[in-house]
Amino acid sequence: MRFVIPGGSGQVGTLLARELLHRGHDVVVLSRHPSAAPWRTVFWDAERSGPWTRELEGADVIVNLAGRSVNCRYSPANRRDILDSRVASTRAVGEAITASRHPPRLWLQASTATIYAHRFDLPNDEATGIIGGSEPDVPDTWRFSIEVATAWERTLNDARVPGTRRVALRSAMIMSPDRGGIFDALAGLVRKGLGGRAGSGRQYVSWIHEADFVEALLWIIAHDDLEGPVNVASPAPLPQAEFMADLRRAMGVRIGLPATRWMLEVGAIAMKTETELILKSRRVIPGRLLAQGFEFQFPTWPLAAADLSRRRSRPRS
Repeated sequence: MRFVIPGGSGQVGTLLARELLHRGHDVVVLSRHPSAAPWRTVFWDAERSGPWTRELEGADVIVNLAGRSVNCRYSPANRRDILDSRVASTRAVGEAITASRHPPRLWLQASTATIYAHRFDLPNDEATGIIGGSEPDVPDTWRFSIEVATAWERTLNDARVPGTRRVALRSAMIMSPDRGGIFDALAGLVRKGLGGRAGSGRQYVSWIHEADFVEALLWIIAHDDLEGPVNVASPAPLPQAEFMADLRRAMGVRIGLPATRWMLEVGAIAMKTETELILKSRRVIPGRLLAQGFEFQFPTWPLAAADLSRRRSRPRS
């Protein structure tokens, strides 16, 4: 198959392109900063039509991953960039598909599991999950994330692409052993003895192993009846305190110092990020994938953490 991956030069795009190429697929990455890679990379500005639109002609699957990183302080300027980068790039992809003579049959659009409400009581699946934004006593920055996620999906739904199936990938944190990723950051904290309870530690962590992320996307491609939002997450989210304890065990580290909420707030300011990434309870389960019979290679965090820790210690071939 021929895959086109707008915004595919980041970590998630790289791991996806690498695996697709390994399996013999044709891969084209659209990037604002094309660089040498085992696959072909083409320039796009992520906002308007240009020569890049020719890459969509006859493609089988578009996987749009474009969007400014949310690992920053939510200043007015950063908020504008985060929202605009997602909406504008999604709109540009939709317009390019509309103008195609031979449009792709499937559009996989990045979304986020953060769209669901901060909650502890019940898990959020696609059918019964509660969309966030109206929870009492949550910071304004958390509501902003919901606004971004809903605007992202609304732009996807508004696109006039009747011949193309659309799926919103409500992905949890994608865990890979690559340097610079989420797992690498967490493992670094553990090595320093800082991988303990954050705040109350009750907040749920939703995650997915990189192998299951890729397999889930291929499963969605193969099942034409999957349309709309799909939760791409492991079936076993767990409280943050347990999540970090399992990671410490996998890495052979006994001690993980806890951090209170005010300590996290101070640290987030120093690191130019937001505590939402740590403190929001994301209890998300892949209802639609499970109903379709999808089987996870790494369904539980201890199993995934052991594999990722082992592979992080040696270079990826």
